[in-house]
Amino acid sequence: MVREGFSWGALLFGPIWLAVQFAWIPAVLCLCVEVLVGVLPGPWSGVGGVIVAWAMGVFGRDLVRWSLERRGFLMAHVVAARDEDAAFARLMAARPDLVSLA
Repeated sequence: MVREGFSWGALLFGPIWLAVQFAWIPAVLCLCVEVLVGVLPGPWSGVGGVIVAWAMGVFGRDLVRWSLERRGFLMAHVVAARDEDAAFARLMAARPDLVSLA
């Protein structure tokens, strides 16, 4: 299950957060972008860093989902719930075939 929405971990830790999520390709690309932004002259380095961090917070979970799809995982069901436990319970109720796998 991959949560939808903004990720504070991705905003604050960027490539490290992606690597912990096993999204290796996005982690390396994000690190490269951060290095390139870091060598920009003057105040553009700081502005670029803030923009990259914000983009990681917004798109970090999508990059993890893309990485999972690349490794062969399929998106089987979308579940809306208040928290992860409630989402898991709703998924098990909607897909009884998964109960034996859990």
